[in-house]
Amino acid sequence: MKYGKNYRAIAEKREAGKLYDIKEAVSILKENRAAQFDETVEIHFHLGIDPKKTDQLVRGTTIFPNSLGRAKRIAVVTGSKSSEAKEAGADLVGGEELIAEIKEGKCSPGVHFDILLATPDIMPKLATVAKILGPKGMMPNPKNETVTSKVKDTVLALKKGSKASFKTDDSGNIHQSVGKISMPEKELTENIHSFIDTVQRLKPESMKGRLIVSATLATTMGPGFRLSL
Repeated sequence: MKYGKNYRAIAEKREAGKLYDIKEAVSILKENRAAQFDETVEIHFHLGIDPKKTDQLVRGTTIFPNSLGRAKRIAVVTGSKSSEAKEAGADLVGGEELIAEIKEGKCSPGVHFDILLATPDIMPKLATVAKILGPKGMMPNPKNETVTSKVKDTVLALKKGSKASFKTDDSGNIHQSVGKISMPEKELTENIHSFIDTVQRLKPESMKGRLIVSATLATTMGPGFRLSL
């Protein structure tokens, strides 16, 4: 793979085999931007789990101490709390008619909304669009708090950009945005520490050894810096 001039220039500043302190890695990324746009800062974990064992999969929801720096389009499917969802600022609100639009392709996940919330009373109705939402990772689930009766609080937290759901991929890794490169160094560092702590607390009881084997911090277009935990 051929990398651009900016990418190579930043990569050359990495010390071979060095594990970087979080604050130092953030500082390097902020001082050496790889693109003209406001890149996302991402953290990548390689976990010591066996991804083939369902009892070792890691998933959860976290609320970052600072904004992730991006607005999310939120849709709420509810049979009882439409006014509450609208008051909180949800972008799309509806009941069975919204489910029908998703089924017909008039309202598409990832195109018209980024997150779908549902109240418990309407969850059975969503079974008809599970095959559409599931592959996109947008099927509401109580485990990541996208099935909730606390519609107002959840929408407000999501609109703030500080709440995020995450889970391991097929290789036993986790990839998560922790903010934008334009954010203050202190806020990015706080978000990173918060997310590491959240994942560490989710260590499966059935696994032995370290949960986070390695962690790498990178921007959208830049090289990664291995972190010292």
